[in-house]
Amino acid sequence: MHIGIDASNIREGGGVTNLVEVLRAGEPGRQGISRVTVWSSVNTLKQIEDRPWLYKIHEPMLDRPLPFRLCWQRFALRKLARRNGCDLLFCPGGSYAGSFRPFVAMSQNMLPFEWSEAQRFGKCFILLKLALLRKSQTATFRAADGMIFLSNYAANTIAAKVMLNKPSTIIPHGINEAFFAAPRRQRKILSCSHSEPFRVLYVSTIDVYKHQWHVAEAAALLRNQGFSLQLDMVGPAYPPAMERLREALCRLDPDETFIRCAGKVPHKKLPAVYRQADLFVYASSCENLPNILIEAMASSLPIACSNRGPMPEVLRDAGLYFDPESPEQIAGAVGELMTDHGKRSECATRAYEYAKQYSWERCARDTFAFIADVASRQNEGVERSAALSR
Repeated sequence: MHIGIDASNIREGGGVTNLVEVLRAGEPGRQGISRVTVWSSVNTLKQIEDRPWLYKIHEPMLDRPLPFRLCWQRFALRKLARRNGCDLLFCPGGSYAGSFRPFVAMSQNMLPFEWSEAQRFGKCFILLKLALLRKSQTATFRAADGMIFLSNYAANTIAAKVMLNKPSTIIPHGINEAFFAAPRRQRKILSCSHSEPFRVLYVSTIDVYKHQWHVAEAAALLRNQGFSLQLDMVGPAYPPAMERLREALCRLDPDETFIRCAGKVPHKKLPAVYRQADLFVYASSCENLPNILIEAMASSLPIACSNRGPMPEVLRDAGLYFDPESPEQIAGAVGELMTDHGKRSECATRAYEYAKQYSWERCARDTFAFIADVASRQNEGVERSAALSR
């Protein structure tokens, strides 16, 4: 069996990580797949390790802007896939406008399907882009012969809105082994002071649905209650969201006494960042699968977490929950964990154990198994139709 991968719109972020790790950890031969061909841009292909069964094909049009990539996908890919003898096309980017069949699609972005969250951006280009993505992904998911979702929450939400009725599966991403750190002894709150504060960490892009300003408000509330804590926010920023956060910080902590923004940190350095923290807070209100939350779980951090989206599905009973738009609730969850040493230890241990299920080896195995199953069923259907027509 020969599988083709359309990576024409896999260029950065979690999409690239998933593609690179699945192809690194995968053993498709175990699922009856003898060859995998991936088409992508030169930058994405450089990040994919060589394998005997893997053929990496660079298409110059895929290094160009979106209109060129869409044109290639719509008009060139079908011929290339047929010429290479592909039995099925895998489209992890979520949007596919070509005519090759059969194909399996993957959903990795919730924003196009949670319009109340998308509207937080206001009337701007991003909102238009998300509207177009919703239209293209809806058409793709309806046409696909199989669907891969990252969480039950995403599958249920999107299937209801798109009216899907086809084979689907839940295959969460994996987590790099570098993030795993065995549970450690929790600090006693009485040992903390303004010179040696309790360190609260929030790693995430500063964005309109991540609510960093509400977390900052919560930190200020806790400081006013006498807690010795420092809030570290790590991640790149969407400029309008960063402006809103700056306005909050100028009001709450103008001298950067207890709230610090570190900006973007290379992913390979994040494990060390997690290990320096005493507690993790995650305040996103829109996720498909919260990889950052799982990284914090693997790092054995006690976690105060948003009660929206798939977060309760992932963290389960290993943390305390809050409304991400309520500074008072955020402060309540963080404060309870800070003062309850035993609860922190219990949550950290549970989170660490739950994180172990998120491995790239499992993700790769399940991905290729599902793709092979869809391809086999489609081929059986074609053969059955041909036999009946004789």
